[in-house]
Amino acid sequence: MLNEWAVVPTCPPLVRRRCRTCASGRFRANGKFRVNANHKLIDAWLLVLCTACGNTAKLTVLERANVRSVRPGLLDRMHDNDSALAAELLREPVLLRRNRVALDWDGAWRLDTGGSDHLDREVIDVAVRFGAPIPVRPVRLIAEGCGLSRAAVERLVTEGRLVSAVRLSGRIRGDFTFTLKR
Repeated sequence: MLNEWAVVPTCPPLVRRRCRTCASGRFRANGKFRVNANHKLIDAWLLVLCTACGNTAKLTVLERANVRSVRPGLLDRMHDNDSALAAELLREPVLLRRNRVALDWDGAWRLDTGGSDHLDREVIDVAVRFGAPIPVRPVRLIAEGCGLSRAAVERLVTEGRLVSAVRLSGRIRGDFTFTLKR
């Protein structure tokens, strides 16, 4: 029987960026936007606050875009300071590349295993689904979901009792499956 696990975001991730005021490296998105129109061109920024000093920085969402090319629903959500839109935009790789920032997902996600009834079986087949592209080590997920240490999980991998189609040693951002033989 295939078990379903889910990696679910619990809150928006922190933005890794150097603060110009206090040299801190973390910002949090507060869901506020700044929109500026100049005739037929529009600029929009997502405002983020430094976790140490509270200084505001801007992440460019739109830059010199024609007003007619922007979806009216998107523009309305920016004017309403929609925090769900801020969380959606933080997951877009284009926005992160354009602003040269990275995300810090520590403490911003949880693993839902659907209970512990799978722990007493000899063979466990698990499909792990991601609710957002959260970079996590599969060894950490398996250790947390099965109640093992990471060293024990790595030992199972080297013994060949834990197999997967993906490489379990690095970080992964997408769905994968694995089989654990006890």
